Amino acid sequence: CTRDSETNREAVATAVQRVAGMLQRSDQLDKVEQYRRREARKKASVEARLKAAIQSQLDGVRTGLSQLHNALGDVKDIQNSLADVSKDWRQSINTIENLKDVKDAVVQHSQLASAVENLKNIFSVPEIVADTQVLIEQAELLEAHRKLMDLECSRDDLMYEQYRMDSKNTHDMNLIRNYFGEVQGLSDDLAKQLWMVLQRAMGTVRRDPTMLVSVVRIIEREEKIDRRMLDRKKQTGFIPPGRPKSWKEKMFEVLEGTVTTRIEGSQSVTREADKMWMVRLLEITRKYVLDDLIVVKNLMVQCFPPHYNTFDRFFKLYHNAVSMRVQELAAEDLEANEIVSLLTWVLNTYKSEEMMGHPELLTEYDINLMDPLLPQEVVDELLSKYLQTFTSNITGWLRKALETDKKDWFKETEPEADQDGYYQTTLPAIVFQMFEQNLQVAAQINETFKEQVLKLCLKQMNSFLVRYREEAIAYKEDHLRDRQLPQCYVQYMIAIINNCHTFKESINSLKKKYFKSTEPTQNDAAIEKTLNDVAKDGCQFLLDEVFLDLEHHLNELLTRKWLTGTHAVDTICVTVEDYFNDFAKIKKPFNTEMTSEAHRRVVVEYIKAVMQKRITFKNADERREGADRMIKEAEQFKFLFRKLTAGEETDRLCDAIAAIAEVFKLTDPTLLYLEVSTLVSKYPDIREEHIVALLAMRGDASRDMKQMIMETLNQNKPTYAGITQPIFKDITVPTVTMTSMSSSMAATANKLLK
Repeated sequence: CTRDSETNREAVATAVQRVAGMLQRSDQLDKVEQYRRREARKKASVEARLKAAIQSQLDGVRTGLSQLHNALGDVKDIQNSLADVSKDWRQSINTIENLKDVKDAVVQHSQLASAVENLKNIFSVPEIVADTQVLIEQAELLEAHRKLMDLECSRDDLMYEQYRMDSKNTHDMNLIRNYFGEVQGLSDDLAKQLWMVLQRAMGTVRRDPTMLVSVVRIIEREEKIDRRMLDRKKQTGFIPPGRPKSWKEKMFEVLEGTVTTRIEGSQSVTREADKMWMVRLLEITRKYVLDDLIVVKNLMVQCFPPHYNTFDRFFKLYHNAVSMRVQELAAEDLEANEIVSLLTWVLNTYKSEEMMGHPELLTEYDINLMDPLLPQEVVDELLSKYLQTFTSNITGWLRKALETDKKDWFKETEPEADQDGYYQTTLPAIVFQMFEQNLQVAAQINETFKEQVLKLCLKQMNSFLVRYREEAIAYKEDHLRDRQLPQCYVQYMIAIINNCHTFKESINSLKKKYFKSTEPTQNDAAIEKTLNDVAKDGCQFLLDEVFLDLEHHLNELLTRKWLTGTHAVDTICVTVEDYFNDFAKIKKPFNTEMTSEAHRRVVVEYIKAVMQKRITFKNADERREGADRMIKEAEQFKFLFRKLTAGEETDRLCDAIAAIAEVFKLTDPTLLYLEVSTLVSKYPDIREEHIVALLAMRGDASRDMKQMIMETLNQNKPTYAGITQPIFKDITVPTVTMTSMSSSMAATANKLLK
């Protein structure tokens, strides 16, 4: 009651609150009747739903009670039936024991019935055996198998009945087995025929597919008999002799052996008979596998039941057979080209459209689901072995190429020229053709291996260039022993220099073509330096050759003979120009560098002649005459080297000769300091001993003047750190001259001290 009152109070409070919400404004009073009707409809709707829900629950309870009542009745009926069955079972125990004789009679009747049923076959066993043998020999396999099944059925039924009657009676069992003894031989002969057909399955399915179908039908029949006999063994413990035959399992073994034999038998030649034996073997294998799998897809699949998954099975058989074969090949002592052929075939050809990735096969199986033909460790081992062999081979190839090129250096004919007229030999082309061929082969394997081979080539190239430089030096030394030999020494030395340029271009071309990364390799700097050294040495050797011819004429400079008039400089210019007609066949930048070096060296040798004090001018006329000759000869050198450098600026070096001439030409000794200062300011690398030698050659400078000039120059000595072409740096003054000058300077210093 308390709960009902509380519920009523809550309902009233809620209603009051709801009415208050509806009548908040005065104009809403006109709608009171409308609100009342709406609330009455809602109340009626709620009451109707409550009544329906309660009625539904009551109907469910009524139905449940009815079902429980029926179940109780069924349980009572079952209980009564079980009681009746128990009563009947107790009464029939004695009756069952009395039927033992009947049971034995039934067993005996069954045996006799089986014997009567097989009586005809029993008496005709020898005849059926003979007929079956003939059918097997005539390849009438289905008919032969039918007769064989009849014979086996008769034997198995008799043995089973004997087993049921007396399983321990081995005498009767052996009697039956011996009587049907030839049946097992027929089964073996038939099996041989079946395996023979399966071994020739690829040919049979093209020529006579019905034969293959017959074999599969026979094997399927035997599989069913095997299953039936195994089921009976579980029930009775008896199984006929020779069962289970497991011919289906044997069939797959035969097919596997057939595939293996087909792959192993593809090798038709040996390494001794044909150097390309590996390529031929792999191509034959590719053709066999592809042709056979297409035959399996188009013909053989139709000869086997769908649940055999024939194509998948053959695909795996061929894959495994090929894998075993290539692993055997990988284990042999392969040469470098054979390793590449094998790996290219395994890693690329095998999965390509030419073989397992053929469009006709892709629709049936995905080769990527199979294991690799070769384990990765075997691939890595082969690649390592190839790199070792390749390193050894390429060292030998490069050595042989260099030896061949060296022989050409001693020919009496000039080297060949390229389309632009530059001398060259065939060495760069031979070397980089060799590299190109090996890189193309390596690229067939994979990108990583290709880059490894490229790095190895560059490493070997560096070692080769070191030997190339050594051979060029030896070539020069051989020539110096007899300058008449080789006859084309200059031309081949030019070709050696040009080869360095060709080597650089070829290396950059290889890297751009076969190396993805633009970063320099560890051998780049060494190769660049060695090539520059070889070219620099070659240019130096050629200049040495020029100056050996100029030596006599250079020795005439700044002598009494020179002062009275000689053609030494004329001869020098003609000789240099003649040589540089040949040097025009040197490629840039070596040609330009060599011309600059020849220019510098001519000027240095001229100034060396000045410093050697071959002449001391006796008077102003000699100084003027000598200075004029020096200025004239400087102009000759300028003209020559402007011509050789196609008009480029060449004045600075030759102006050093003219500047020295101005020191000699000066007539007023009191202005000598200014002239020397001008010379030093133009050529800051000039040293004290050079000034002393010039003043000594002039012949009219007093000791005081020399002392003053030297002291002043030492106090205001300019720096020459930024000079690009130092002239006096490498010029030494003979010791005799310096000793006499030093003694003179010491005496002057002592006099001043006094």
